[in-house]
Amino acid sequence: MSYIFPTADRTVAPAGFTPAPTDFEHPPTDPVPWAMQWIDEAMRLPTPNPNSSYLATTSADGRPSVRTVLLRNFNADGAVFFTNRQSDKGHDIDATHRAALLMHWDHIDRQLIIQGAVTCTTDAESDAYFAQRPRDSQVNAWASDQSRPVSGIEAMRERQKQAFARFEGKTVPRPPHWGGYRIALERIEFWQGYAFRFHDRLAFTRAGSGWSVTRLMP
Repeated sequence: MSYIFPTADRTVAPAGFTPAPTDFEHPPTDPVPWAMQWIDEAMRLPTPNPNSSYLATTSADGRPSVRTVLLRNFNADGAVFFTNRQSDKGHDIDATHRAALLMHWDHIDRQLIIQGAVTCTTDAESDAYFAQRPRDSQVNAWASDQSRPVSGIEAMRERQKQAFARFEGKTVPRPPHWGGYRIALERIEFWQGYAFRFHDRLAFTRAGSGWSVTRLMP
């Protein structure tokens, strides 16, 4: 089973939508279906980009960075996002092969935190997702050297113009430097907010073929 996020329209929660209660007193032995339930409920919220996630990485010399990415797939194998692999995040992942991902949903006062080793998705996975992107986004992936300096917006527009001319009337292939990353589910934390900062937290950590679970203070 896999939760694949839509690339365009999504379901909007009906009026009065309330997520199913989560029983922190009797946690499951496998947190993945529970995480997928949380994600599915979040995707029905009346908020833009409910699959937006904060991705934290560390450079080779220990400098932390965080930015927003869109989670595109989630299943037992990990959490997947796509990007320019020559970006700062790509260089960090190449150096450490680890990352953390935080999803936060104000409407239901929940957070989901994932930590683990990072691997590249296959070329077939990256090709399949790239083919679903709007054509303008495909071309812009060629136009931008993500995270690199640029003299100004006009210089960026000129690069964009050149990229559109290059692919006029052609299918836009996936750039060789563009693709997906998969964060392994080594640790998953469920955070449920309550009044006056008295939150509830459960952390699942991989233990062999199973999971260990720890209740955490707010």
